[in-house]
Amino acid sequence: MKISVPATSANLGPGFDTLGLALNIRNEVVIKPAKFHSVSLKGEGSNNPKLKDNNMFISTFNDFHQNLSSNKQQYRFEFQNSVPLSRGLGSSSAVIISAIASAYAIEGIELHDKKLLNLALSYESHPDNITPAVMGGFTVATIHENEVYFIRKDIPNTLKAVVVIPNRPISTNLSRKTLPYKYSKEDAIFNISHSSLLTAAFMSEDWRMLKKASKDRFHQYYRMKQMPELFAVQKVALRNGALMSTLSGSGSTFFNMVYNKDASRLVKKLEENFPHFRILVCDFDNNGIIVED
Repeated sequence: MKISVPATSANLGPGFDTLGLALNIRNEVVIKPAKFHSVSLKGEGSNNPKLKDNNMFISTFNDFHQNLSSNKQQYRFEFQNSVPLSRGLGSSSAVIISAIASAYAIEGIELHDKKLLNLALSYESHPDNITPAVMGGFTVATIHENEVYFIRKDIPNTLKAVVVIPNRPISTNLSRKTLPYKYSKEDAIFNISHSSLLTAAFMSEDWRMLKKASKDRFHQYYRMKQMPELFAVQKVALRNGALMSTLSGSGSTFFNMVYNKDASRLVKKLEENFPHFRILVCDFDNNGIIVED
């Protein structure tokens, strides 16, 4: 069987721990019955031998599979990773989602999307990455009484994502420690209003609103200070066709949305200004997790 899960970009500016979308950059794992356990890893992270021995997918898969089956069958796991690691593109969420879904699928047990999300909460307590990873598209999600509640929207194929991937990470845990302990009422109102407007813009496909609606006062400035070049990335992107330009998750990747016709110009400008960063252009993903027997 093969399972693939898309990369995600979370927060989208003001939608802290709430808003996210899926990108058509996918991690794939093929699972085959075998005489003994083995792991093959290609793509992102393949140069890190520790990932084979201390593999989050395998440990999460075993947590669930051992509870679902008394079957002692061994498996070969073949990973093809395209989602950059520790760069704010949801690599951990992709692993968690695919591992849980694999444990159920390999036993032929039906697993609805809502249950998959709720199971994933024990590993990832914020729904902004796991929800688009499962559902695809643009998602608004919250947690109520330990359950994920969400609304999703397809993203049209007239738009592209341009992601700027720096040559070093920003630690999610460390970056959260840089955030203020308290926010003013004015900043709270600012983010509530902008997050609401951003959500409405996606739902109504009013893309002209995105540049203003994606402004944030909760987290981006504090996190971007750890890598000051990101302020320049955002400025160049917004001056060269980006409809919105936001820190992806906790960083260090920067996410940009652009019309198809403007994508090549934006990529060229970013490559000229940031030659040491990796620039990827990709479609949005409206499928979410895909399981193939």
